[in-house]
Amino acid sequence: MLLQTQKTSLRPQTTAHLAQTMSLLELTSAELSQKIEAALASNPALELTEERRCPYCHRPTLKAGPCPACKAPLAAAADQPIVFVSPRRDFRRSGGQLEEDSDSPEEWTAAAEDLPTFVGRQIAPELSLEERALAAHLLTSLDEDGLLTVSLSEVARYHHVPLARVERVQRLIQRAEPLGVGSCSPQEALLVQLEVLAETRTPPRKTEQAIRLGMDALSRRAYGELGRLLGVSTEKAIQIADFISENLNPYPARAYWGDIHQGAAQQPFYPEPDIIISRLSETDDTPLMVEIVSPYAGALRVNTLFRQALSEAPPEKAKAWQQDFEEAALLVKCLQQRDNTLVRLMQRLATLQRAYILYGDAHIIPLTRAQLAQELEVHESTVSRAVAGKAVQLPNRKIVPLARWFDRSLNVRTALLQIIAEEEQPLSDTQIARLLARQGFDVARRTVAKYRSMEGILPARLRHHPTRPNGHP
Repeated sequence: MLLQTQKTSLRPQTTAHLAQTMSLLELTSAELSQKIEAALASNPALELTEERRCPYCHRPTLKAGPCPACKAPLAAAADQPIVFVSPRRDFRRSGGQLEEDSDSPEEWTAAAEDLPTFVGRQIAPELSLEERALAAHLLTSLDEDGLLTVSLSEVARYHHVPLARVERVQRLIQRAEPLGVGSCSPQEALLVQLEVLAETRTPPRKTEQAIRLGMDALSRRAYGELGRLLGVSTEKAIQIADFISENLNPYPARAYWGDIHQGAAQQPFYPEPDIIISRLSETDDTPLMVEIVSPYAGALRVNTLFRQALSEAPPEKAKAWQQDFEEAALLVKCLQQRDNTLVRLMQRLATLQRAYILYGDAHIIPLTRAQLAQELEVHESTVSRAVAGKAVQLPNRKIVPLARWFDRSLNVRTALLQIIAEEEQPLSDTQIARLLARQGFDVARRTVAKYRSMEGILPARLRHHPTRPNGHP
């Protein structure tokens, strides 16, 4: 995030190791498998042995599951998951269930939805027929940050409509999830988010003024300069900056969608998971077992014979052999770093979201990538790359995108669905907002309408319930 505070010692450096680790981190297991196969075919310094080794201590292991030498025993505390890397072929023998008893694999397969479709589905009930073309034009003109790449006046001229009509459609888009999407600039996205947030919370005084006048100072963390602009103390300026950093995002699509690139020809499907989570037993107090897919079985390493022959390489081949050796060593090292990062990520996520994993959407804890990055002491982009494109199989065997674990409205929408499923007579959005407040979800009526549209539920005046078994209409 533009305004997120990071420790200086943790800022990424432009090194070949870091660059390759980041590129490997964002690959799915299937994509990584292809990359490794290509490297094995082209680089004689790289070899894949049949022996099974732990990716952490590198000791030989004899069977599937956690390494007995360096991982916690299976009798670990119930709230601490057991996380390890395992070849795909092991999943059938350990916690995962990928094969025989699935009559309909499509039922459990998660498909990613692109950002224009996701936003369009939310605002569709509020659009007139004439406005749908305007919404489509705006939504297909979003960049990967969720900001507009065209001006509103350009859209108005193209469709021969008043500018005010385009502005109305833009305002609907901006108040959809993720908040601020469809804004013309990061500053405008922040102002939209602040306006919506102010419906349920009271921001620090002069927060809006800080966004309008102090974007440059905020981005440079020049809090003394910001205080002078606002006429407040440096301490107050820091409080305002912290509030903005913790609650607002200048790049809306990043907060919700991670590294999705708009305009892709095809959105990813997840016929097989990258991570499998299972229970050790059916009791609630059992630890979760989290298996991260390794794209290969055995040990990937630099060929020992090639290493020995390097010192005797003919002069005309010495440079090429040295380059092969360095590329192989770098790939092995970066793959180990990728595994370590994914294990740390899933260790924390499986701990935080244990209730969601076991009991469903209503129990998800609102979480952002920035918050998780701060806990793990890594850059937010590292978390975004680790999450992007990955799919997780839950203990109920349903496959969901890992990005869904960062859906901050999922628990509220689940509660809303439950309220509507149990209503005797169709409830208005205001009534639903009151019922949600009793459950601890402080949301505005407008937000209820937005979530209802996201779930494809009609307004109260158009909902009709069939006769219920208890005799109520």
